[in-house]
Amino acid sequence: MSHLSANQPLGTPTWIDLGIPDLDRAMAFYHALFGWEFDIGPAETGHYTTCLLDGKRAAAIMPNPDPAATDFWWNVYLATDDCDATVERVRAAGGTVLSEPMDVMEQGRMAIIKDPVGAQFGLWQGNKHIGAEVVNEPNSLLRNDLVTPDAALARPFYAAVFDFTLDANPDLPDLDFTFLRRPDGHEIGGIVGDPTATKSSWGTLFQVDDCHAAVERVVAAGGTAEAVQEMVYGNTAAITDPFGVTFDIGSPPSA
Repeated sequence: MSHLSANQPLGTPTWIDLGIPDLDRAMAFYHALFGWEFDIGPAETGHYTTCLLDGKRAAAIMPNPDPAATDFWWNVYLATDDCDATVERVRAAGGTVLSEPMDVMEQGRMAIIKDPVGAQFGLWQGNKHIGAEVVNEPNSLLRNDLVTPDAALARPFYAAVFDFTLDANPDLPDLDFTFLRRPDGHEIGGIVGDPTATKSSWGTLFQVDDCHAAVERVVAAGGTAEAVQEMVYGNTAAITDPFGVTFDIGSPPSA
């Protein structure tokens, strides 16, 4: 499903946002790459700006409130129908609550979490704001994967908090990759065990029509890109935006 009108089930990546030092520069870059349009929020929201794809919410960007900040990343929020109850499950499973559950006006309820391997993510209980309204189509969020040097510690945490099943990946036998699936069998992402990773973090992958063409747009708009990699699931490329934010893009396999 690409267009959504209701809250996603527990544990599904449902929203992404990004704090950056220059909102105008970020809008120019992401418009050039994804064709997004923007609804700039009022000053009282910190100019929290919704990124729109065909008029539907795809993500959000905003000026980072810390002028001294130098490290920026796409934040992922996992869905919950009861933020407070999920926070208690986080604590019981060994996670840390960085920001206690709080209402975001009438939009929803959120909390910020750090898992046992140090990766940060949010919880989102949607009300008037369900999260992303468009996913799994070109120029929108496709998936999120956790990269960590300690996958053995991460796996039981996410299974305990979100009722995920943990499945190995026979297509990539040389990679320590675990599928995370909801109880209904839907794959929400995965855990990549990488002993060379210097920290644990959730990555973001956006779908594009053509990885090679998207890489050209990245470079023209002031970003950088690594070479396109051809994998069994399609083509991917690692991207760095003008502020040092890293993410991935992916397109179907080459014909």
